[in-house]
Amino acid sequence: MTIQLPGFQGGLRAYEPRTEPLTVTPGTPFTSRTVFSAAHVVADPYADTTPDSPAAVDWDATLAFRRHLWSHGLGVAEAMDTAQRGMGLDWAGAAELIRRSAAEARSAGGRIACGAGTDQLTSGSPAEIRAAYEEQLSVVEESGAQAILMASRALASAAKGPEDYQEIYGHLLRQAAGPVILHWLGPMFDPALEGYWGSSDLDAATDTFLEVIAAHPDKVDGIKVSLLDARREIDLRRRLPQGVRCYTGDDFDYPELIAGDDKGFSHALLGIFDPLGPLAAQAVRVLDTGDTAGFRNMMDPTVELSRHLFQPPTRFYKAGVVFLAWLAGHQSHFTMVGGLQSARSLPHFVRAYELADGLGLFPDPELAEERMKNLLSLYGVNQ
Repeated sequence: MTIQLPGFQGGLRAYEPRTEPLTVTPGTPFTSRTVFSAAHVVADPYADTTPDSPAAVDWDATLAFRRHLWSHGLGVAEAMDTAQRGMGLDWAGAAELIRRSAAEARSAGGRIACGAGTDQLTSGSPAEIRAAYEEQLSVVEESGAQAILMASRALASAAKGPEDYQEIYGHLLRQAAGPVILHWLGPMFDPALEGYWGSSDLDAATDTFLEVIAAHPDKVDGIKVSLLDARREIDLRRRLPQGVRCYTGDDFDYPELIAGDDKGFSHALLGIFDPLGPLAAQAVRVLDTGDTAGFRNMMDPTVELSRHLFQPPTRFYKAGVVFLAWLAGHQSHFTMVGGLQSARSLPHFVRAYELADGLGLFPDPELAEERMKNLLSLYGVNQ
């Protein structure tokens, strides 16, 4: 098999795809780490929509992908940033996704946690923000899923200082039915979240974040940190109260953070574990045996792909995630809600294909090659 890919300096170059995929089989449940994949949604390609329309979701394909993740022992983090919350998927669509996925999780015996935020609002008073959070928290809890309290654009806009975050999060934690995961999403993922926790000074913001947790440690299962700063995450997890987990959301440094050190480690809640799901699951099972070096040997080579997909503007990483799901045969088309497949360039997709193929991520390399050629032809690249 040979495919002609656009060259880095013009023209075409021959590329020989891998002929055999990585052999990965489902195994036993994880014992040393709790691992969630933040999963993407599959759009309905036949729906007559516009970028401003409510999302049209292919529910069968979307749920089938979640069953794929569960089959490898991964938990699903549902209705999160990877599912295009606030970038094509509105609250009504997210609520339906939560209900359907939670029901599927019960049927499949899979673990699920779902995002609760305030994306019914574009702005609002503290009372309106609190009510929006409460509505979404209620939907998640009624579905039977664990809640993830997502960062709120409306709160970031309305808050006057740290005390506003302490008041609203304290209220939500007191009424939560069970321990939740708190999510700190950095502005590289969503520029509207600049200054979250009341300050653009990350040291001050961290102090406020920890004060919220310390006031309600029995209601916080863990924190998900997406700041793409490994040293800051390590420092933060060492300051957590006993029993509160750190779930890394660092798609640049996850092998180091999950492997940990003599003072602790991070669990995982990662968008990159959408395309890496089976490989990540196999690596964590190696880590379960105490073989940290074996885990790193499997995961370190994946970082180049992850850093490529999450390169600035980082918020558009979803396009690469869905592109790889299409090449891997998890969906029949490369269409995204909100038309977000247009958010990355052809050279970006070409490099993603090469890196993923090199890792053996495509169960059927011939299908991936055929679909890559189809995409290239749309850009006028003839084979």
